[in-house]
Amino acid sequence: MSASCPVGYPLPWAPAPDIPKSWTTLTEQPLLEIALPSGEPALLVTRYKDVRRLFADERLSRNTFGRASRVSASNDLFGDPNIDNDPPQYLTERSVVMRAFSARRIEALREVVKVIVAELLDAMEAGPQPAELMEAFAYPLPILVICHMLGVPPQDRPKFRRLIDGFLSVSKLPEDEVDQCRRQYWDYLTELIDSKRAEPGDDLISDMIEISREDPAKLTAYQLQHWVKTLLIAGYVTTASQLGTGMAVLLHRPEVTAELKADLSLVPSAVEELLRYQMMGTSLGTLRYAVEDIELLDGSTVIPKGSTVLLSQESNMDPEEFADPLTLDIRRTDNHHLTFGAGIHFCAGAALARMELQEATEALLRRFPGLRLAVPGEELRRPVGGFLAGYTEIPVSW
Repeated sequence: MSASCPVGYPLPWAPAPDIPKSWTTLTEQPLLEIALPSGEPALLVTRYKDVRRLFADERLSRNTFGRASRVSASNDLFGDPNIDNDPPQYLTERSVVMRAFSARRIEALREVVKVIVAELLDAMEAGPQPAELMEAFAYPLPILVICHMLGVPPQDRPKFRRLIDGFLSVSKLPEDEVDQCRRQYWDYLTELIDSKRAEPGDDLISDMIEISREDPAKLTAYQLQHWVKTLLIAGYVTTASQLGTGMAVLLHRPEVTAELKADLSLVPSAVEELLRYQMMGTSLGTLRYAVEDIELLDGSTVIPKGSTVLLSQESNMDPEEFADPLTLDIRRTDNHHLTFGAGIHFCAGAALARMELQEATEALLRRFPGLRLAVPGEELRRPVGGFLAGYTEIPVSW
């Protein structure tokens, strides 16, 4: 480890939808000393093989509240002293979620997604040009899908979005407003779950309640509410950001867009490659706390006990794992990116996100074969102070 000053994290983004230059040399050292937005220190694990192994290493605890560095000085984000995020309790809770989040349910949603996509594109086509892709399509699609899946009433969706945006503030909003959003979001979920207990429906929350009722040791009321909170956030904002930024990355490369339009059977591999590029996110969500010293694979670098650790999703650019990693290759095979995590912490909603991204990408290119950015990629603006780093607006024409 060097004695130099920690590097500010998240790392600076490139002005266009390109890989930042600072990512290209990350793997030269297995650990990078960083300063989180709170100003507090952490260690960023940079190499793919280390990151993949550490996702399953129980010496890195996800119970970070009160002992790890904070992401933000005013927002603990996902830290919760009442939730055990480590095995064995985590695996018990996750098993309930995965039973309800079944492949059958996801596949049954595909037709729902197709209908929602078509309706959104109808409205977009009927509106003025340029259209703003985030507000016209990228945000409403996952909101409508996850709210349908979880049984959130249609009239609650605008409130739901406002509260989640506040919940995910890193430095965007003042502390009192963040606290207010977090409290109101929790109160809203209490009311929503209570209504599902009283009148169950054909939705994920009702299924999770029923599974927990069969075995009360599976999920307490608080744990159930925590998981619903997490699923709503993950099902909305990450998918929306990935859809928007993925399209921006693609449209910034007209030759790649043309290749994909000429062969839409490449959509699944293109979606995986756009996920690998990870242009909308950072590794802040991988916050861990080292409960023991951990030796990395180089045999000489050690994560000291008591360190705050981030598992770098920028490791998707590791040249030891991906050939020509800085090139967007929509025909790439064996694309084992870490955007959804790995092992026991692999994203529970990965199948849903993949399905939405595939349906949305193909439908956009079919409906609008002339789809293009309405401004140079260099002029797209990223949000300031949020948890994710997608784009605030993506104007498109066709």
